[in-house]
Amino acid sequence: MGTMAIVAHDGGWADNPSAMKISSGGRERVRRPAMDALLAAGLFGMSAPLAKLLLGTIHPLPLAAILYLGAGLGLSLYLIARRPFTTAAVDEARLERGDLPWLAGATISGGVIAPILLLYGLRTTPAATASLLLSLEIVATALIAGAAFREFIGRSTWSAILMITGGSVLLSLDPSSGWGVTRGAALIVAACFMWGLDNNLTRHISLKDPKLIVAIKGLTAGGVSLSLALALRRPFPGAGGVMLGLLLGGLSYGISIALFVRALRGMGAARTGALFGTAPFLGAAASLMIFRDHPSASFLSALPILAIGAGILYHERHEHVHTHPLLTHTHAHAHTDNHHEHAHAGQLPASESHSHRHTHPPIEHAHPHRPDIHHRHKHSAKEGKDRLADL
Repeated sequence: MGTMAIVAHDGGWADNPSAMKISSGGRERVRRPAMDALLAAGLFGMSAPLAKLLLGTIHPLPLAAILYLGAGLGLSLYLIARRPFTTAAVDEARLERGDLPWLAGATISGGVIAPILLLYGLRTTPAATASLLLSLEIVATALIAGAAFREFIGRSTWSAILMITGGSVLLSLDPSSGWGVTRGAALIVAACFMWGLDNNLTRHISLKDPKLIVAIKGLTAGGVSLSLALALRRPFPGAGGVMLGLLLGGLSYGISIALFVRALRGMGAARTGALFGTAPFLGAAASLMIFRDHPSASFLSALPILAIGAGILYHERHEHVHTHPLLTHTHAHAHTDNHHEHAHAGQLPASESHSHRHTHPPIEHAHPHRPDIHHRHKHSAKEGKDRLADL
């Protein structure tokens, strides 16, 4: 394994300037993807109430096709327009053949199945209730990340998951039918689990160009849904409805998903999904204003529970001495995060993003971190403890 540098030990921050530098860099590395996730949440949060408006004149199946075609077309046009201004030094990592199975799985689960389930469920569910139910995507993402992909989930994360699940159950119950679960709510819950699977599959290719991922995913998923709509002879809207759907898809699915994929790099699937969980609250607020609905008792009861659960996940702090083994891979990076300090033959500013194949030497240090591509290590009982703090 070679020589391993010991950068910081437990309790050694005050006497180790180098460790202090890494701690500061670690905090910045956590904040940046957090802002990406929050902005993605804001754009996606508007999708439910605005899609509810479009469902008044557009059938769910063609609307799902139009939304994802809008995402794919918007990102494709951006990629074409930026090509003359892109240099190899600042370019993103390219997709490779081994990435295709992950991309295909994410496209089918999150690009085809999930939006169709959501839009059919949205037809019979109040927009504000549907928006809050989308909080369950956090639970689905975290559960799949922990169970299927062995991503670390601490005690505070589990407590938040339980609160969000409880709030979602309150929203799904229908007192008028003997407290059964409504059909529309069940469809939205199923959509959340499909998006949770999508999030975890996408995490495996999140180091590659997020804009290219969304362009391919949007065009492919939109094309599949369009073929289904044509085969089943579902009615299509006029030019005005198509343009509105494309615009909504470009913003709420295209740009939003690109930001989400970029956030996955630095935070892992469970934590990115947690911050993305603010989207339902923004969507619920917009829904109440647009449709002038009076919130039900279950809505008012679930709202604080869901908010507290999302807040716990946002303020989660995880820090301990951990080891990085020898690792060689390719992705976009800068030389300001204390994990990319390799030399270059030419002159390159440390803050300039660029992509190439590089090697990380073995190192042991401590700083705030989340399960990004560089921090998917195992945890002992002591290391597995997390706490709440302002990251």
